[in-house]
Amino acid sequence: MSQATTTDLYEASMALSYLREGMTEDATFSLFVRDLPPGRGFLVSAGLEPVLDFLTDFRITAHDARDFAAALGRPPHEVEPLVGLGFEGEVRAVPEGRIVLPGEPLLEVTAPLPQAQLVETWLLSQVSHQTTVAAKAARCVLAAAGHPVVDFSLRRGHGPEAGMQAARVSAMVGFAGTSNVAAALRWNTPASGTMAHSYIEAFGDEETAFTAFARSRAGPVTLLVDTYDTVQGVVTAARVLNALQRGPGSAIRLDSGDLGELARRSRAVLDQAGLPDVSIVASGGLDEYRIDDLVRSGAPIDVYAVGTKVGTSADAPYLDSAYKLVAYDGRPVMKLSAAKVTAPGRKQVLRAEGVDDVIALAQEDVPAGREPLLQTVMSAGRRTRPRDTLATAHDRFAGDLAALPRQACRIRHPEAPVPVVSAQLSALTSDVRQRLEKGVEQRRGSEAGSQNPDLPGARRTAEHPKLANTGQMEGDTGAPESGRLR
Repeated sequence: MSQATTTDLYEASMALSYLREGMTEDATFSLFVRDLPPGRGFLVSAGLEPVLDFLTDFRITAHDARDFAAALGRPPHEVEPLVGLGFEGEVRAVPEGRIVLPGEPLLEVTAPLPQAQLVETWLLSQVSHQTTVAAKAARCVLAAAGHPVVDFSLRRGHGPEAGMQAARVSAMVGFAGTSNVAAALRWNTPASGTMAHSYIEAFGDEETAFTAFARSRAGPVTLLVDTYDTVQGVVTAARVLNALQRGPGSAIRLDSGDLGELARRSRAVLDQAGLPDVSIVASGGLDEYRIDDLVRSGAPIDVYAVGTKVGTSADAPYLDSAYKLVAYDGRPVMKLSAAKVTAPGRKQVLRAEGVDDVIALAQEDVPAGREPLLQTVMSAGRRTRPRDTLATAHDRFAGDLAALPRQACRIRHPEAPVPVVSAQLSALTSDVRQRLEKGVEQRRGSEAGSQNPDLPGARRTAEHPKLANTGQMEGDTGAPESGRLR
């Protein structure tokens, strides 16, 4: 089964309807996050590279069409118009690693309407998940205050693909390594790991286990010391490391209990054993909040290994993200639903120093002192630039993070910068809203008149019967004449 069918059923239904109605003009969809999750002062753009890979290869085969037909409960010949459909459009996007704020488009897709519609689900799932985890991982880097952070999330993530994504975006925001071997090989990042408690339990005692583990590999080792009694485990580890002359570069790992207090006691044991170069690694349910507490307490922890809470972004596991139509066939469109109003037109984000952002229309001039965040990364269905490296994305992240106001970087109670809307975008939004609301009122009047022949509206409806049924549902791109922007 191809990735083309990894979509919601209604995407295929809408695409088929558009093709049947001849609605194949260019449409622009904007992917953005409405609001930040609680406890977040910023987001990090992530997931763009996988999106571009997907769009480059996207094409509906005859086999895909048969699968769609089966899912839709329709005969195969009815879905034949989908066969051969690929992505031939343009993508403008915020490059990976850049800090973004609510309401700002992370990317905009402009393509023939059926194409732009069919890719919605895949794009949302990729960008939403990776941006969520990237923001969580970035906060761990901030909390660690210069101490290395390592990704241990694969075994507790929401499946292997989610684990791969977590390893990738955590490296992008500055993690020092990952336990995920496949991710380390794929993205050329350091692989990092120790041992499990089961390894210790399989041997008769800790000293035998530590000795066997150290002998099984050359160079420094990391020994897990909390299987039975943590402090005694450190004493045993120190004895083994000294006996095998494996001190420099080696480490012990604490995985449970009061990590701060145990780290202090462990440091004392290691120093007394003449092992000041043996590091202390902490793991076990860590996230940015616990890391922040440990760092602020002065705990002598050298490396933080994070897993479940970061790989799943446990405190904020999703984004209020959306992929909304903002223009079709040159006509700006918007949604008026309560609490979910969208802004019309192709957009740009203009940034000044200090992450001072203005959401503007794409065609607006860029004032001196500001830079446009969205860049054209795909045209005619093909990439317009070489593939980004994680190192390049990390450099972008580091630059934006350094410029971000300190209150947005706070681990507790952060305050996010708020982007403003340009005068031109505000004026267009007001104009489109007024035209749409006027159209709604006209339809209401026509419907009321059709129920009362004595009202003027009844005569107008009789003369123009098509006006009697122009109500629209959410997502319908066809607007009444009064709602069109010329």
